[in-house]
Amino acid sequence: MLKVDPCVYSWIKIALGAVGAASLVLGTFLAARPRRAIERQIEVYRSINWKMEPISWDKEIRNTRLMGAVALFCGVLTFILLVFRY
Repeated sequence: MLKVDPCVYSWIKIALGAVGAASLVLGTFLAARPRRAIERQIEVYRSINWKMEPISWDKEIRNTRLMGAVALFCGVLTFILLVFRY
């Protein structure tokens, strides 16, 4: 079996915690305010001289909300694994 140095092990836990926290924050933002998330993406693309506009705002908002829910699920799952597994 592979032995992992305790210092490396703690850094892995910190990294997983950071990824989980970022996933929770991003997922909450995407699920709660999908239109604002899409508008921010459009602003970023405009700053690099690209024009981006959804063909169907309803579908884009639904998909963004779903993406936020998946990100929230992944963040919660990450924290559950950190607490109960490691």
